[in-house]
Amino acid sequence: MLRSVFLKTLRDQRRAVLWWVISLLALAAYLAVLYPSIAKTPSYNQMLQAWPKGIVASVMGEFPDYSTPEGYMNSTTFFMMAPLLFIAFAAGLGANAIAGEEEHGTLDLLLANPLPRWRVVLDKFVALLVLTLILGIALWLGLAVGGAAVGMDLDLGRLAAVTLSVVLLGAAFGALAIAVGSATGKRGLSTAVVSVVGIVAYFINSLAPVVEGLQPYRKLSLLYYYIGADPLRNGLNLGHAAVLAGVTLVLVLVAILAFQHRDVGV
Repeated sequence: MLRSVFLKTLRDQRRAVLWWVISLLALAAYLAVLYPSIAKTPSYNQMLQAWPKGIVASVMGEFPDYSTPEGYMNSTTFFMMAPLLFIAFAAGLGANAIAGEEEHGTLDLLLANPLPRWRVVLDKFVALLVLTLILGIALWLGLAVGGAAVGMDLDLGRLAAVTLSVVLLGAAFGALAIAVGSATGKRGLSTAVVSVVGIVAYFINSLAPVVEGLQPYRKLSLLYYYIGADPLRNGLNLGHAAVLAGVTLVLVLVAILAFQHRDVGV
């Protein structure tokens, strides 16, 4: 008899997560190793200054400075690459959590066990959160070890802060995927909704500093609460972290309510 959807989900995802962890460790170490050669080449910053501000902002945000460890890591890793990877990972898990099980015909087996529906959704989300946190630890570890190896002066506490922030961002988008999947039972729709919301949120956050018309809407983007306070330089902004956690909690509650009241196609 199945007693823990949480443990089953961790078990089912163990191989995929292992490859994600290995890839993130390798990527983080690679980016750290590149820093000394780039930091000593002033032409990089001169080139960035010559580019149109809109292009720079859409790719590197407000952090286009390769001469400092924080500027380099923000520009190359935390502004676009890390959120993209974490959103993709968490959204994939979220889309498969309920809708994927339903489309594969395994949800009926899951619900045949003496588990309430809210417990299934909650266990799936907690597993998603734990797996996303494991990826965050891998990213932090790769950057910390790689940075230390090349003498990059990164504050490990603030590095943990920005890593935790991207984990919270991924969890929020993963919760959105679970909510859409729980309400509709359609994995493709869940993925599409997360993709559209993520793309719109990204461009609003990245272009708002240089496009005056977007500035009033910047705080509607979850990416603003992830990176807007620059946690790599300033530490974790508790207010912004609370917004991400609050949105995630609301979406999980929506997922539970939607799944409780929907006829499941099995």
